[in-house]
Amino acid sequence: MSQPPKPRGLGRGLSALLGDDEVASAVTPAASAPQAASQSPTPAVAAPAASTDGEPARSAANRMPITLPIGQLKPGKMQPRTSFEGIEALVESVKEYGLLQPILVRPLRDAADSYEIIAGERRWRAAQKAQLHDVPVVIRTIDDLDALQIGLVENLQRSDLTAIDEAQGYKRLIDDYKHTQEDIARMMGRSRPHVANTIRLLDLPPAVQEMVRDGQITAGLGRALIGVPDPLAMAKQAVAEKLTVRDLERLAGDTKRKARGGDGPAKGKPGPAGGSPKTADTRALEKRLEEALGLKVDLALRGLGEQSVLTLEIRDFDQLDTVVDKLTRR
Repeated sequence: MSQPPKPRGLGRGLSALLGDDEVASAVTPAASAPQAASQSPTPAVAAPAASTDGEPARSAANRMPITLPIGQLKPGKMQPRTSFEGIEALVESVKEYGLLQPILVRPLRDAADSYEIIAGERRWRAAQKAQLHDVPVVIRTIDDLDALQIGLVENLQRSDLTAIDEAQGYKRLIDDYKHTQEDIARMMGRSRPHVANTIRLLDLPPAVQEMVRDGQITAGLGRALIGVPDPLAMAKQAVAEKLTVRDLERLAGDTKRKARGGDGPAKGKPGPAGGSPKTADTRALEKRLEEALGLKVDLALRGLGEQSVLTLEIRDFDQLDTVVDKLTRR
């Protein structure tokens, strides 16, 4: 059984994965519409010569966009996005200026003259609603792993992928391609705690996940609901009462204490839930810092989203000098 491919670094964005800077620039956010309006909406490029693997011959010209009938394009099976609502503004832009960014596709081997969308499905759907007949595309032969990674990167660069879709994309990289959380963090340009905390949202009941996906509650509120006895009821209460993450953490802490037979609500101002056990990721991060700095370390989440407080126990000025040297060393 073949080994899963090693994660590819995406620190430089899509160009690092695709290899072609001109292709990567074709699927990254375009310039403003007024600047692009002078460009031809769908550049007329001659159809490429076919090659034996179903991809057009790999000349420099064939790496540039070509036009294809919109009906030859099919939704991508590796697409991490599950919702394509709210594209009315994009539809109007496409009607006025055409499709200014080509769609990245790969040939479908089981269907002649058909192509699967790798990046740009929102643009394709908007083009359909705008009643375009042909759209510009860039054709590449890409495996499933790269298709999933490209879909994640493109959507993350646009900052409009829901936290649940992001979590499910990360989960697929872990389950199907044996990536670690550190691999994903490095590839996607995220921190490991961000990846871990995003994946934790999948521990929520499906109904609460849908509330996160629909924007009724934030990802921060969703994480505060993990492990409470009735997360759906508390999520509805958070929406009805417009609770902040800090409020919800306090309420969740009170609920957990009551479930354990504790003393009831905590006194004083709203704050982080008391007595909540640290996650394995938090403890692992504390251990790494302790080994690097040689100090006792405490890392605690505080209220708003992923806001944290890092505490270092320092015995004397000599130890302080050592820590300052390590933290400021270039």
